[in-house]
Amino acid sequence: MKIAITGGAGFLGRHLAERFAPEDVVLVSRRTGIDVTDVDALAAAFAGCDAVAHCAGINREIGDQTYDKVHIEGTRAVIEAAKRAGVSRIVMLSFLRARPDCGSAYHESKWAAEEMIRSSGLEFTVLKAGMIYGHGDHLVDHLSHSVQTLPLFATVGLREKSIRPIPVSEMVDVLVASVEGRLPNVTVAVTGHEELLLSEAVRRVARLVGRRVAIVPAPVWAIRVVAQLTEWTMKVPLIAKAQATMLAEGVSVAAPPTAELPVDLQPRLDFSEEQIRAALPPRGGFRFSDLLIAK
Repeated sequence: MKIAITGGAGFLGRHLAERFAPEDVVLVSRRTGIDVTDVDALAAAFAGCDAVAHCAGINREIGDQTYDKVHIEGTRAVIEAAKRAGVSRIVMLSFLRARPDCGSAYHESKWAAEEMIRSSGLEFTVLKAGMIYGHGDHLVDHLSHSVQTLPLFATVGLREKSIRPIPVSEMVDVLVASVEGRLPNVTVAVTGHEELLLSEAVRRVARLVGRRVAIVPAPVWAIRVVAQLTEWTMKVPLIAKAQATMLAEGVSVAAPPTAELPVDLQPRLDFSEEQIRAALPPRGGFRFSDLLIAK
């Protein structure tokens, strides 16, 4: 089969593309010269494809790359282009806790996109995924750089909420099954096998890179201030405001409640030393080159 992947140059899109022969994949992203809101360009890219994996998304707004444009307008364009190109199946990657009227533009825009997919008239699968990690991610990558930069790590909220990290290999298993038609016309939650606190995840990463780190709880408002500062100053923020909201409420239970994956597709791997080691970036902390002012 032939598939198109929006967000094809991103973390998950790259890993998904690796599961298919190069001639069976069309990568759609700004890096390949296709804007996710350009219906004509999308329709041309989708021609001859059996399915579209709609993985395009952002976790912070930069310039004209807003949640409304990327998540809502982009999804509307992907649906229209799929219909023009004769693609019958769309698989959308959403967020575990995307929902309406929650005060977070990220969550609300992802929910609006979900609703468009569900009402598109095309065969669909909506995957409400939690935190995904692997080589090139933002979770292990940033935790590793952080503990190698400072001996102090602040968790989100005075009472931590749990997370259930998903290895990218297992997330891709679910995506492949979906684009092949295994989960038609359903919205399902995808969470990792192990439930743990972010502080424990930090300790495991720190041990692997040979660092000791003091972990302290911080109020949510303080983390949101840090998030805003790092969005202003870093190419890839230490934490984005949307991520602060995610961690403040926990990333382990779907909201609203939704279906679970079939047993054979449910992730089984823990956030283990083996999995963390496979995701680690080259050793070292944050550098001047990580700042927006760096050339």
